[in-house]
Amino acid sequence: MNIKFRLILMNLMQYFIWGSWLLTIGHYWFDNKLGTATQFSAIFSTMGISAIFMPALTGILADRLINAERLYGIMHILGAAVLFCLPLVKDPTLFFWVMLLNMIFYMPTISLSITVAYAILKNNQIDVVKIYPPIRFWGTVGFIAALWTVSITHNESSGNQFYIAGAVALALGLYAFTLPKCPPPAHKTDKKSFVDALGLNAFTLFKTPKFAIFFSFSMLLGAALQLTNAYGDVFLGDFKNVVAYKDTIAVKYPAIIMSISQASETFFILAIPFFLRKFGIKYVMLFSMLAWVLRFGLFAFGDPAGGLWMIILSCIVYGMAFDFFNISGSLFVETQTTPEIRGSAQGLFMMMVNGFGALFGSLTSGVIIDKYFTLTDHSKNWQGIWITFAAYALVIAVVFPFVFRYKHTATLKQVTQHV
Repeated sequence: MNIKFRLILMNLMQYFIWGSWLLTIGHYWFDNKLGTATQFSAIFSTMGISAIFMPALTGILADRLINAERLYGIMHILGAAVLFCLPLVKDPTLFFWVMLLNMIFYMPTISLSITVAYAILKNNQIDVVKIYPPIRFWGTVGFIAALWTVSITHNESSGNQFYIAGAVALALGLYAFTLPKCPPPAHKTDKKSFVDALGLNAFTLFKTPKFAIFFSFSMLLGAALQLTNAYGDVFLGDFKNVVAYKDTIAVKYPAIIMSISQASETFFILAIPFFLRKFGIKYVMLFSMLAWVLRFGLFAFGDPAGGLWMIILSCIVYGMAFDFFNISGSLFVETQTTPEIRGSAQGLFMMMVNGFGALFGSLTSGVIIDKYFTLTDHSKNWQGIWITFAAYALVIAVVFPFVFRYKHTATLKQVTQHV
């Protein structure tokens, strides 16, 4: 079977699993009265908690001890078993721990999927920088397909969404064992230090200024991503309390409106090779930061009626905001690190974005919203919230080009030579 097609199928299932519940778990939680909003925020934080240590740990294992594709398959099979259990859990505290276990298995598969794809492409002498973005494009298609599957089958408030995710996770776990072998790149006969033997040398990248700054801004942008994941759907849903908006399409189908964000990703993923070749990684990441400013700013002044175009445009801009950092960032790590630590470095990148960044965004935004933007009737000043988030992204965008000194001198062909 064609290598690119096999990796496309892997990416499609990878993100179908996540899309089956990520944007609809809030409906499931509140419609079934499983707990409070505070308890739900704790459930949502499990992504950040698990991403702090699991991607880096599995990256070390993939660099040293086990084939990446086998580890990838094991994680998905274990995750499938946990997903099948989730609909049976009704206690909020137990739900937190079961969801945390699920995320412990799922979050590292994101970076592992990148490691597996890059290894297979390079082993087949295929241009990673040029070919991977179109392959990753199908991951976004899988996310959208999952969201629409759950919505069209009216499972937004049903535990069936976890069964759907679990079935695909099991299928992907088994499929992973059929992929081309991706053994650890290190040579066992080499004499290595204790740190090298454990794969912890990826953390020494922090000693290099460009990587220290890159990973720091990865965390800050990871916080921005958490803000939109946590509050985007809730923001649209809150318009149901306004008589003039309660019957609008955006209020009736907020998850589908939000799925425009993922649809936008499909275009910007394909645009990454051009932008990297034309502007370089520094300015591609800067474009991402400016896109976050627009994402939040348009939400601040949009509404489901006359201002629906602003909400839709915000969703379109999200594609640039997400892809131009996450995908380009993984390519930066791939092209600027040695083969022996690339798996660990990808895990470290994921840890900063979806681990520390997600926790920082979740905890900080919760305190700010509760203290400054929650009114006496418990409603929220969404315009103030989004303007604050936009200001946060703007500060990052202004500071970044002055502290990140990496210079772009390579063409796409030259960048590829580093891979």
